[in-house]
Amino acid sequence: MLLGTALGNHAHFPLYIALLGVIAINGARNDPRQQAMPWLLVMAVFALAYNLDSWLLSWMKPYLNFPRPPLALPINSVHIVGVAEFHHSLPSGHASFAMLCAASAWPALGRPGRLVASLFVLWVGVSRISLGAHFPADVLGGYVSSLFIVLVVRTFFQLMAGPPPVETRRRA
Repeated sequence: MLLGTALGNHAHFPLYIALLGVIAINGARNDPRQQAMPWLLVMAVFALAYNLDSWLLSWMKPYLNFPRPPLALPINSVHIVGVAEFHHSLPSGHASFAMLCAASAWPALGRPGRLVASLFVLWVGVSRISLGAHFPADVLGGYVSSLFIVLVVRTFFQLMAGPPPVETRRRA
């Protein structure tokens, strides 16, 4: 569970954006137009959504100021792994970042990639609950807020790009 939490840490953004860049470059070697463009769009969505999500969480967490499990539940009813935190529980930043990663990459992923992304999001969320850092509602709140931001950012980029070109095919 500690690994799941570590992978969902937003401080790993530079590592994840670099990984997306490597995937885009690798795809460009095979077929520049087919492989690289979806991943470049993923990188753009991920970068902008990350900044918006960071801003939203930095505003929401102190404004809502929901207590974390060790403060809200009776003493010794929660087993805390790591340093106990007591405030700013909703939404979970780790769960939010995990959803941000998965939702940003979703359109460029195949079925196996989507399964891995879904398991990643679930793993990070469960890890935050099992380590005593968040309630399930905090994790769900993180998922929903990031998913909303990614959908808005992706829609923005699609509107800016305009409609996709219509392919003309000869009839045989």
